[in-house]
Parts: sequence; C-alpha cells; structure tokens
Amino acid sequence: MTPEEMYCACCEATADYVRAAGFTDVVIGLSGGMDSALVAVMAADALGAAHVHGVLLPGPYSSEHSVDDAEALARNLGIDHRSISICEPFEAFEHVLARACGGELKGLAAENTQARCRMVCLMALSNAHNWMMLNTGNKSEAQMGYSTLYGDTAGAFAPLGGVYKTDVYAMARWRNRKGVEAGHEGPIPVNVFVKPPSAELAPGQSDERSLGVGYDALDKLLVAAVEHGRELEEAAAAAEMDVVQARNILARARAYEFKRALEPPFPQAKFY
Repeated sequence: MTPEEMYCACCEATADYVRAAGFTDVVIGLSGGMDSALVAVMAADALGAAHVHGVLLPGPYSSEHSVDDAEALARNLGIDHRSISICEPFEAFEHVLARACGGELKGLAAENTQARCRMVCLMALSNAHNWMMLNTGNKSEAQMGYSTLYGDTAGAFAPLGGVYKTDVYAMARWRNRKGVEAGHEGPIPVNVFVKPPSAELAPGQSDERSLGVGYDALDKLLVAAVEHGRELEEAAAAAEMDVVQARNILARARAYEFKRALEPPFPQAKFY
C-alpha cells in the first residue's frame, strides 16, 4: 500500500468503528509526538474537527516543546483541546505507594504509573461526555511490548495499530503535503517530524534508546519476519542487521504476545 492508501484505510476504519459503536465524538491524548498527532488528524478527517477532543496531559518530565507542538497541532486542526496536568495525581501515587514499593516509587513502576494516570484522565472524560477514547499506539511498539498495560494500551480503537512506525511518518508526510497542495498549512507541526520520538516518562528518554534499535531497521525486520514469514537469516538481511541481534529482537516480540492480546482492535486492511 502507498502512504495515501494506508491513510485512507485507517480513516475509513476509524469512522466505521466509532459510528458502529454508537459514538459521534472521540477523545485523544495529545503528547506532542507523531503518533497522537497523526491519530488526531485522521480523526478530524474521518469524523469532522468538531467531533474530536484533544487532551494535553503534561507530567513531571514533559518538555516545553511537546506542549507547544500539541497545542499547535490542535490549533491547526481547529479541534477542541484542553490541558490536564498529571503531576498532582502522580505525586499522590508516589506518596501512597512508596512504602509498598520498598520506600520509593521509582524506575519502571514510576514510569508506568504516569502512563496510567493519563489514561484515568482520558477515560474520565470519555465517560463524562460520551466520547470514545482512541488509542494512539503503532504496530512497532505493540510487537516490542513498548507500551504500558492499562496505560497507553487503553482505548476502544487504535487507528495506527496495524502499521509500523516508519509508515506512520510516511502517512504524516503525505497528509501534510496534501494540505499544502490544497493551499493550507500542513496540520502536523514541522518539529514533530524532526524531534526524536520519546515517551517522556523519565529524564532524557528516547524510544529508540529504550528499544535498543532504530525504527528503520526494526520495522524492516518485523515486516520481513512477521508480515512476510521470512526465516531469521533472510529477515536479518532485509534489515541489514546482525543475525544475533535479529534473533533477540524477534524473541522479545514473541515474549510480549501477552501484551498484544490486550491491545485494542485496529484496521484490518492488508497493509503489508
């Protein structure tokens, strides 16, 4: 599929799913990153901007540029948006859980608690306003277990759940070009394209550092092995990757099947 075909398939599936479930509006957490930006654009195209509600959820490690990028995206789309800090609820969890966690809530437990605070806020708005919550994860993260159970795995539908991270960027570039060609500004801010992807759950965190591999090589490996059923050596060659590293990555992907079982539904188009 071309990026345009992928984008249209994701939009159509999102509109069909939301309406079939009896919803008119959706709520999306806006992190300032590419995944949530593209989901917001897709939702606005699929349902109309008036039916999309963005929520900025800054936490203790959120960067100023991420907040700025999320606000710029919402303004470009003309969608309703608001900001709810998770700092206070997260600090409450730090205090309450400190003793049970050995004296301090830290490390992975602290990082995942931030993600779960965000989902509590989004689901509260979903329940209060009868908005369907959209998930903003992609297939690269799902395959590698790079997500938080009951945190950013939450949501009723995942528009990007069937596509890998490199194709998320390809779709975003296509959509911005389409906007410019129509005489409008591209909806996704330029900074979202150039900054390193990060969950911003710890100081200096980056997705690719946490994963231990760049998205370009990772996606080539996963497409070859998972989508096309290639053997290890052939998949490693497609990703220009050492066989040992490829074996370790694919073993990690298999180990996180339990997480993928709890991911929300996503478009079932034949993307690969």
